[in-house]
Amino acid sequence: MSAIHPKITEVLTHTFKVPVAEIHPDSTMDSLEMDSLAVAEFAVLIRETTMGGDGDFDKLPKDATLADITRYIDATAGSGAPMGGLVPTSNAR
Repeated sequence: MSAIHPKITEVLTHTFKVPVAEIHPDSTMDSLEMDSLAVAEFAVLIRETTMGGDGDFDKLPKDATLADITRYIDATAGSGAPMGGLVPTSNAR
């Protein structure tokens, strides 16, 4: 399992209040009931905490799964990406 997946789970649970039980590799942002604003905020947080501010999530298809997102981050940032500290909390959910 990628080192990125726990960071994605952390962002989704702490920032967007997505229940851990709903987070699966085949989950999409739509299946997690993330609206477009939440998806944009998620992309910024993930880019900043795992990719050092680099990366263009617009290259991912709209129906990208969490596994797709993880593979994209792994390919873009590599396994030595900065993992950041605490994740901010949002009232988006």
